[in-house]
Amino acid sequence: MASFHEKSSNDSQEKVVGRVNAGYVLDERRRAALAEVDNAKFSWFHAKVCIVAGVGFFTDAYDIFAINIASTMLGYVYGAGQKLNAHQDLGVKVATPVGTLCGQLLFGWLADILGRKKMYGVELMVMIVATFGQALSGNAPAVHIIGVLVVWRFIMGVGIGGDYPLSAVISSEFASTKIRGRMMTAVFAAQGWGNFTAALVAFIITHAYKSAILHEASTTHLNAVDFMWRLLIGLGAVPGVVALYFRLTIPETPRFTMDIERNIDQATTDIQHVVAGTRSHVDEDAFIQRIDTPKASWADFSAHFGQLKNFKILFGTAYSWFALDIAFYGLGLNSSIILQAIGFGTPPTKGVRGVYDNLNNICIGNLILSAAGLIPGYWVSFLFIDKWGRKPIQLMGFIMLTILFVILGFGYNKLTATPAANKAFVFLYCLANFFQNFGPNTTTFVIPGEIFPTRYRSTAHGISAASGKLGAIVAQCGFSALKDIGGTNHFVKHILEIFAFFMLTGIGSTLLLPETMGKTLEELSNEDQDGFVKG
Repeated sequence: MASFHEKSSNDSQEKVVGRVNAGYVLDERRRAALAEVDNAKFSWFHAKVCIVAGVGFFTDAYDIFAINIASTMLGYVYGAGQKLNAHQDLGVKVATPVGTLCGQLLFGWLADILGRKKMYGVELMVMIVATFGQALSGNAPAVHIIGVLVVWRFIMGVGIGGDYPLSAVISSEFASTKIRGRMMTAVFAAQGWGNFTAALVAFIITHAYKSAILHEASTTHLNAVDFMWRLLIGLGAVPGVVALYFRLTIPETPRFTMDIERNIDQATTDIQHVVAGTRSHVDEDAFIQRIDTPKASWADFSAHFGQLKNFKILFGTAYSWFALDIAFYGLGLNSSIILQAIGFGTPPTKGVRGVYDNLNNICIGNLILSAAGLIPGYWVSFLFIDKWGRKPIQLMGFIMLTILFVILGFGYNKLTATPAANKAFVFLYCLANFFQNFGPNTTTFVIPGEIFPTRYRSTAHGISAASGKLGAIVAQCGFSALKDIGGTNHFVKHILEIFAFFMLTGIGSTLLLPETMGKTLEELSNEDQDGFVKG
């Protein structure tokens, strides 16, 4: 007869074997379920995800870009001497990037804790409320309207920031492996159309109010322009309102349900519905079988990114975005030179006619710049990102931008000396915009949405995006102060040389990143998938 200790030992061994077998079975179920997502054909559901996420980025870009035109209108109505002073202009423009940085970190973290679905739509509601708040802002003895707008634009920025990690991760986790790059690029490319539409709406509003402007008694009481900037800003809420319902009803991503909520049965059911194109239903009373997978915690986060192979990827995505955004937002410093060169600068007319002509020129000039440089680059990226890969496109973009900024910086005086040389400057400027979008501006958004484990994917994307926005803040605050050292726009050539240096460092940070094309999100996570589910 076996002793009590022998029986206990046998029982323990059987439990361990049973747990190992259960873990193996669940691990295989997880692999099979995720393979269905990774191998799914492009469907209406994929298109819907692109449209719903893309509308958010369209709204983001519209809201950010519209202030470049609206600030001129605000200057005519509320500025001393027909324009905002340097601090007011910087305040209304930089408040949004500061808010965006906060939103990227906050919503990125919350989406990994509470879920993509629970947070998706919340950031859009923040944007909608803040946009209406700006349009309805008033001036008072105690609070100047510019101060009120700065607060509302910061709040709007928090909402815009939330859109980056959420839209990237949702489109990434629902996409099949073969089309993931194009899906994410299509979402991000909506930014180009948002920029273009902001200029187009401003152009339409300017023409609609042409008669009202020209009939104003003097340039000190431009009541019509007060209506114009409110309409321009307020209309930015319309696409957000349209997309809100669809964002609130989008299902949770199966990867979050499986790897973070650890509910393999619900995730498997959700995947079947996604592939079939039907609506998934969550049974609140159903028994939940929780699988044993790695859980997110500060200790686990430190352990994961404490490994050099993982830290260098996070550093590579974050620094690449930082370097890119310094030049991406800094290029805006040259827009006045470009507009002047193509015949849409400050008009020679004075009085109320000069007000109308100036606003009209700004709108047309920005329409041209958007169409010439911004939009084409996004869609060339769309065509090649799943053929060439992300890393070659980012590397090519940084190399081309280094060369272009060296030419623009060191040849600045000659390129702006004559009208003929100005045309070359305009061409190189548009080429720089093109290679930013057919290059790192697209790939710095795509790669962080693919390359991290599910439990940290949104958080790490938020960190990377926030690093980029820090670069934008540095560009807008630092370089706007530097550009007039020694005289108006005298230091711009040296700023362009600084941009060239940052593009060169972007080449180095890109080399830290692996290629993500054609690999599943689990293969890219840098974690061993054998035995990922323990039981």
